[in-house]
Amino acid sequence: MSPTTGSEHRSPHVLTQSSDESLVTEWAGGKGKNLHTLTASGFQVPRWSIIGQDVFAEFSRDSGLDGHLKRLLADDWEPKAGRIAAEIAGLIEAAPLGDRLTDAIGLAYGLAGGGAVAIRSSGAQEDGARHSFAGQFDTFLNVRGLDEVVAHVRRCWASAFCERSLRYRARHGLAIDTGGVAVIVQRMVAADVSGVLFTADPASGRTDRHVVSAVHGLGEGLVSGAVDADTVVLDAATGEPLTTMIGDKQERYDAGSGPGCQVSPVADEDRAQPVLTTAQLARLHAAGTRVTARYGAPQDIEWAIDEDALWILQSRPVTTLAPAADPTPEPGQDLRLWDNSNIIESFSGVVSPLTFSFAADTYAKVYDGYARALGVRGARLREVREWTPYLLGYVHGRVYYNLFHWYRMVRLAPLYPLNRRVLEKSLGVAESISDELADTLHPFTPRPGLRGQVSRLTRTVIFAGRFLTIRKSVDRFHRDFYRAYTVFNNVDYDALPGDETYRRFRRLQRELIEKWGPMQTLDATILLSVGLLALLTRRWLPDAPEWFTWAAAAPGGAVESAEPVWALRELAAQARADAEILALLERTPHAEARQALLDAGHTPFLRALDAYIADYGYRSPDELKLEVPDLHENPAGIFTLLREALPDTGGGGTPDRCGEADAYLDEHLSRPRRLVYERVRGKARAALADRERLRFCRTRAFGAAKRMLRALGRDLARAGAIDAWDDVFLLRLEEIRGAYEGTIAHTELRDLVVLRRRRQAADAELNAPSRFTTRGAPYWSGNLERAGWSSGPAARSGARELSGVPCCPGVVEGPAVVTDTPRDIGGGILLAYRTDPGWVTALSSAAALVIERGSPLTHVAVVARELGIPTVVQVKGATTEIRSGTRLRVDGAAGTVTVLADPPHDGPAAPDSPRTETRQ
Repeated sequence: MSPTTGSEHRSPHVLTQSSDESLVTEWAGGKGKNLHTLTASGFQVPRWSIIGQDVFAEFSRDSGLDGHLKRLLADDWEPKAGRIAAEIAGLIEAAPLGDRLTDAIGLAYGLAGGGAVAIRSSGAQEDGARHSFAGQFDTFLNVRGLDEVVAHVRRCWASAFCERSLRYRARHGLAIDTGGVAVIVQRMVAADVSGVLFTADPASGRTDRHVVSAVHGLGEGLVSGAVDADTVVLDAATGEPLTTMIGDKQERYDAGSGPGCQVSPVADEDRAQPVLTTAQLARLHAAGTRVTARYGAPQDIEWAIDEDALWILQSRPVTTLAPAADPTPEPGQDLRLWDNSNIIESFSGVVSPLTFSFAADTYAKVYDGYARALGVRGARLREVREWTPYLLGYVHGRVYYNLFHWYRMVRLAPLYPLNRRVLEKSLGVAESISDELADTLHPFTPRPGLRGQVSRLTRTVIFAGRFLTIRKSVDRFHRDFYRAYTVFNNVDYDALPGDETYRRFRRLQRELIEKWGPMQTLDATILLSVGLLALLTRRWLPDAPEWFTWAAAAPGGAVESAEPVWALRELAAQARADAEILALLERTPHAEARQALLDAGHTPFLRALDAYIADYGYRSPDELKLEVPDLHENPAGIFTLLREALPDTGGGGTPDRCGEADAYLDEHLSRPRRLVYERVRGKARAALADRERLRFCRTRAFGAAKRMLRALGRDLARAGAIDAWDDVFLLRLEEIRGAYEGTIAHTELRDLVVLRRRRQAADAELNAPSRFTTRGAPYWSGNLERAGWSSGPAARSGARELSGVPCCPGVVEGPAVVTDTPRDIGGGILLAYRTDPGWVTALSSAAALVIERGSPLTHVAVVARELGIPTVVQVKGATTEIRSGTRLRVDGAAGTVTVLADPPHDGPAAPDSPRTETRQ
């Protein structure tokens, strides 16, 4: 029986790669048609043949099965789908096949090469552009001998009527088809490595990425979910690996002596290594690009590698592709991208309306000043002022970057393509926007022609001047800031009339905040210098580890941000040196510790504590949240910090990360290139050191504003405008202004407080996504529901290894301490959803640092590098997957966090697990 002769119309169809395309389209089903297309296009596909759908039709007709199918699959089949599916499977198993159809199956087996084969379904609508039927029908591997092939073809036919496939049809509104499926018989590949390649990211909808999953042996372990695979994300254009996650890969599946697979353990050394080599990834990328071009749409490709031969097993359209962001939304439906990145370092969880409105007002004033400092004037400045008030968003009480506006801000300076990439790194943005979308984002309408060129040149010249003199500008600002700050700080605002405090608050905004704009040139300097440093590293030191650039750029020396840590360690050392002080601190409640020390005559130690508070009292956890008291307001908090620093964890042996970078450069970079590299490196290091100085200025400015606004709250409470002084945090800044400027009645404030307290309690119960998009008004049209805002605990996936961005090298093993507040880590591994500058005190007792959000330029990450603490940031799912007490290995150079052992009694989250942090 020839598979390609004219008699095929009267004989059961057995189709091969040489069969006419019209016959394949009619009888081979969706999967079979794709195999035919791949083979005809020159891809390396294992030898195959197809038992056409007409074979099942003849079997069904001759055996009388068709009548039973029509009766069983009548209109009322759904309530008894399971029983019906079992009955149909029994009928197909028992029905006579006949010599003619047995011969057809034997022919198909021979055309596929005999030996071990895979038996796969191929339904008419399977692997189509709209419906994949993925996982709905059965596939059988390593089938040998004609009798076994016939038996498994019957089972494949039966799977067309299994309960899951029947319900899949019903769920997608498809008619119940009694015509059955075609069956593919394909030679088994004795794979060394197998996997799946998506030529678009199905989770994000991005078509500029390929996603590869790979396991040892056959792909059955991957598709069944039994084996934790490696996952590599590739740049679709270049094939360059963007992220790599090493799966646990405890087992491998291989062909055994009978049907199915045999499972064997994978050696420990192979589990820890990537399955795929760089060359194999490059081949997969090239093949995926060709397959996508052939079909004209993103593909889901199953592949296998056998003795270095790459086999394409099957390909289907990606029908589950998430909708990608449309860079050209309809008029009136503005597209916005929200990302909490490292803003969560400053404003964690639910923040008060006063904190958000003060922060948003401050950002607007600062970046308006930055635009003016770069020479933006007139109509263009008015356009800038359309978006600077909205650099931050406030969604269900959480603060987010309104990210597109930050790209607009970065574009005020030259070298936008480089700076926006570094912006994403510095903010900790996990996912870049496309080049096409980035090109549409401008701070103001670009001028065409010569006028536009002159405008850009003018801004570039002004920026270059500020770039070259930024160190002097920072020194001058620093000096002027502290001169003004001293005036604002040495005032008892509670003793002043409310309107006088309000007047001074407005003056503080003018003299301390509005003058900050030109200093944002420093951030642009960091973006440019670190970006150039990374570019030089990539070109001249292509084999440098990922953490190297951050170590090379580390400020070194006495970084002002690390001063509270060193000062606290010095206080702890003094306490340890005096047995009586140590005993008092360890046994006395924090609220009573000061009096106990005073009664015992330890006044020199108390003076040292007071000096710490005077210098660093505003540096506390959540220091930028106006509702959180600092050490000036709650001096007893110093004893909490001190008790956490008392254990001597041997912090004196801080590794010299800058020295490591110098040694690497000495070994790998020639002198001419070294001179250029050091020039750029010096600029980056100085800029980062200056930024840490300015962050202390910011802390103190917010601290002074915090004191003033709290005094205004007490004044409003005395006036009867609010019931309690701390109700002020539930008001917005413009409402407080209105109360003193006469634009809002003080009688309105109580109702606003009641409404917002109720709203805040509801918001606190929600799980918030870290990144999402909205169209039009964010709270309308189901935007937030689609974005994933929900209530209830976050689910765990059971992952045993997590990956992030390496910040500081070193390997540490120890117990995880999962927390949402800085506290005594006792030499364990500090694991947090986010940190803020006030967390630096907790670093004195931490062996390693793992942060779910943030970036390598996060304040605590900068300080951790100076202290030599192995650090990994952007570890997605860390606080969901890992419980306190879990034994971990943190590799700060590789950016990996590996679970070595679960907690002794793993169950519900431990008391110190960050319930609030999973609701960020």
